Amino acid sequence: MNLKQIGLLFVLAEFAAFTGYVLYHYGVVGLFEAATANAATMQIMFDLVLALTFFTIWMIGDARQKGINPLPYLMLVLTTGSIGAMIYLIRRERVAAAATHSLAAHAARA
Repeated sequence: MNLKQIGLLFVLAEFAAFTGYVLYHYGVVGLFEAATANAATMQIMFDLVLALTFFTIWMIGDARQKGINPLPYLMLVLTTGSIGAMIYLIRRERVAAAATHSLAAHAARA
């Protein structure tokens, strides 16, 4: 496990814990009520939707290029937002680390 994966796992754990706390105290309906309470919170929600849309477009192309099935991660992003995006990034780093290890092993044999 490399430093990027450890950092992403730490951020994922902290954000997932905070999300769980918010959902426990406010519920899904309460969260959406707060997100649509006024123009300022709606702007933040729309900004998040735009950012996740751009991430998802990038993720689909990146996943195909790296030989990862993007569908499970697309579903995660659609249902969990940034948590799904972080899970994809962790998976992506794992695939990249395995490819680097494989190339190094191949070069050592040559």
